[in-house]
Amino acid sequence: MEVYGENFADPFVLAVGELFYAFATNGPLGNVQTLRSTDLRTWEPVGDALPTLPAWTVPGRVWAPEVVAHGPDRYLMYYTSADPATGHQAVGVAVATEPKGPYVDKSLNPLISQADEGGSIDASPFRNWLYWKNDGNAIGVDTWIYARQLSADGRTLVGPSHRLIKQDLEWEGALVEAPYVVERNGRFHLFYSANAFDRADYAVGHAVGPSPTGPFTKSGDPIVSGPGGPGHNMVLSTGGRDWFFYHAWDPNQVGTDPRGRTMHLAELTWSGDRPTVRE
Repeated sequence: MEVYGENFADPFVLAVGELFYAFATNGPLGNVQTLRSTDLRTWEPVGDALPTLPAWTVPGRVWAPEVVAHGPDRYLMYYTSADPATGHQAVGVAVATEPKGPYVDKSLNPLISQADEGGSIDASPFRNWLYWKNDGNAIGVDTWIYARQLSADGRTLVGPSHRLIKQDLEWEGALVEAPYVVERNGRFHLFYSANAFDRADYAVGHAVGPSPTGPFTKSGDPIVSGPGGPGHNMVLSTGGRDWFFYHAWDPNQVGTDPRGRTMHLAELTWSGDRPTVRE
């Protein structure tokens, strides 16, 4: 179900009390487009959650923000942006005292910048872990979903990096990306997107493992696919139900719709370790 019919790619939704805030890739509302809702279905624009960018980046390619509450009046936003020093994308982290921002990143360098692996994108926090993708398809090498532990303040990485999955199924094409992890009954579920974002073949996959670093076993075929090229999902648990947010194109204008990708909502249900997305 489409719940916001304007440009709102790579959506992430945060519950704060009785309100919900949605954040998305740069577009008409700014560097980090921001919406607010009371019911998950009707959304109003709030503006730009990251109006000022740090010195290490420039406007135009601010992608896939995700936000976590990190304490009273402290919110962290992990986001992707262009790194002119390397010519690739990189991951940054910004801080705010309110969920809607403004978020501030005063760093001189990105948090993650894997220039030798094509750059780094799609950072997603889960507890004390950060997941992301090396942008290998930008330079013709493998793409991996990585995980690494976060420091206590959430602003640096500690310990070794773990490679979790890469593109190795036919439907995945040249890449995997957009990781999102949830835990259920002691099992860890890794949702991810694969194939090309501007094609109808783009879809959402799923893998499951015994720990935050796996090993993860893929479910096989996509759990969400369709003519609109659905992808870049997240899962919001609220009111005793799991909600599955993702973006998709107009099926008749995949890759060309002037609105871009719009935000969709479905319910996520489970049968053991198998998730099902119900429109």
